[in-house]
Amino acid sequence: MSQQVVRTRFRRGDGRVAYAYLAPALLVLAGLLGYPIYQLVLISLFDYGQEQVSGGAALEFLGLGNYRALLSDSQFWTVLAQTVGFAAVCVLGTLLVGTALAVLSTRVRTWARTLLFLAALGAWATPAVAGSTIWLFLFDANFGFVNEVLGTTGFSWTYDRWIAFGLVAAQVIWCSFPFVMVTLYAGIKAIPVEVVEAAALDGASTWRTARSVILPLLRPLLLIVTIQSIIWDFKVFTQIYVMTNGGGIAGRNLVLNVYAYQQAFAASQYGMGAAIGVVMTALLLLITFGYLRALRRTGEEL
Repeated sequence: MSQQVVRTRFRRGDGRVAYAYLAPALLVLAGLLGYPIYQLVLISLFDYGQEQVSGGAALEFLGLGNYRALLSDSQFWTVLAQTVGFAAVCVLGTLLVGTALAVLSTRVRTWARTLLFLAALGAWATPAVAGSTIWLFLFDANFGFVNEVLGTTGFSWTYDRWIAFGLVAAQVIWCSFPFVMVTLYAGIKAIPVEVVEAAALDGASTWRTARSVILPLLRPLLLIVTIQSIIWDFKVFTQIYVMTNGGGIAGRNLVLNVYAYQQAFAASQYGMGAAIGVVMTALLLLITFGYLRALRRTGEEL
């Protein structure tokens, strides 16, 4: 029997054992997630509004009518573009801040690193509603600390569309960078000192060592934190809703999650809100699939 056949059989056996251990958790997840998703898809296929909820009118089956109306609505595409752009800024900012502080953490004394980690974990542990409210108070037009320091008392940071988006993005980055910082710090500390010393002995500069030695070794972790950040930032709701008072003036600061909430609960168009939820779920499943593939490739590389 060839060695390759033996390895294949061992892998199949290990896979069966792994699935056997995971089966209870998978059944629980199927029950907790499968039924709500089924109901979401079902509601999206009907004209389901306040009259239907109160029993004043019968349900009307629309099939893909809600999806056709959604995809033909220019506001949906505007909101989708805003969601993608907002998530991209948040992900890029989170990676830059988290990576910079991870590198800084490896170069400071123990007491400074401890204070930095405590501050970062405090930001990470702060509930989204509390963190958003604090940031909103700091940038208050009349009583905010930022306007006092800048001497711009009376300036509203949430009136302009893009400034409001920038303010919310800064808050999202503030509460998200600790995950990246801690993960990459652990990755940097796991790099063998001998590898870095060998690069230095070969005459590589600090920048060349970082680009050619450290970054390739951190690539699997960077890929994971990037995809994880995309999933988190794509479905932001609380920060936008709290800091822009439900989506900004005339809905200029809407993202998909807030848009779905407005359609379902403010406009009582539950079928349309469910359709938006299904589209978001499909997009997030695609991102999650990419995340799982990245994890698998990372495991193969390691």
